[in-house]
Amino acid sequence: MSLLFTMLAAASLPAAAQTLRVMSFNVRTPMAADGPNRWEARRDIFVRTVREQHPDLMGTQELHKEQGDYVVSKLPEYTWFGIDRFGGHADEHMGVFYRKDVLRLKDSGNFWLSDTPDKPGSITWGHPLPRMVTWALFEQIATGRTFYYYNTHLPYREEDEPARLKGAKEIVARIAALPKGVPFILTGDLNTTPSSETYALLTKTLQDARVASPKVEGPEKTFHNFTGQPDQRIDFILTRGFTPTHYATVTTQEAGRYPSDHFPVVTDLTWTASKP
Repeated sequence: MSLLFTMLAAASLPAAAQTLRVMSFNVRTPMAADGPNRWEARRDIFVRTVREQHPDLMGTQELHKEQGDYVVSKLPEYTWFGIDRFGGHADEHMGVFYRKDVLRLKDSGNFWLSDTPDKPGSITWGHPLPRMVTWALFEQIATGRTFYYYNTHLPYREEDEPARLKGAKEIVARIAALPKGVPFILTGDLNTTPSSETYALLTKTLQDARVASPKVEGPEKTFHNFTGQPDQRIDFILTRGFTPTHYATVTTQEAGRYPSDHFPVVTDLTWTASKP
């Protein structure tokens, strides 16, 4: 058992009803071409990682239905929801997992990062694939507190920074329209770094949980392409109305096999805003 897991687990248990543990995890879509890193070879390491970190809420990117269904079959305390980027269930989902004993789903939906955000599968900003947000309104069962949640995956090519910035503007505009005083969480693979305009725009409205946390563990960078040697920080948890108390980049592996080509990130949050 790793020291990181031991410290994370110990940090999460006290005053559980007053905190939320949130994870962002790019799953890596199932690809036979990944060979030894294909989903079937790493899915149990993925399940182990989630089990050990036991997030109350987890936003995934690149998730296929078979992956989501496998995870909840092994971790029945969780359920998941979402549709794929074309509006069905045959492609990549922004799959949202949550613990049924901790959170109650009160509302949910999707919008696309395009000039026609309510049109499933829409693309208007020059990137090759649809990009979307799956959102939810959750209630913490133990306290009755509510919060809004967005999960997203922005375009990946270097030349897509203008599209990423437009996507961030759409997200910020949607946040501004939410009820005032209700806390908010965004998880995502933003495919951009903290030096970008996209990050700067988002963090004018939201705080970066890694930056705000008094206790940070693990490498800063998150994308490692199954090597364990990350070279970019592109996975984020951003919040409003919460105080991060702990943040970690989780590097779980078994004999050099990783659960994904991204390290997941996880944070413990306490409620900052008064109860709505």
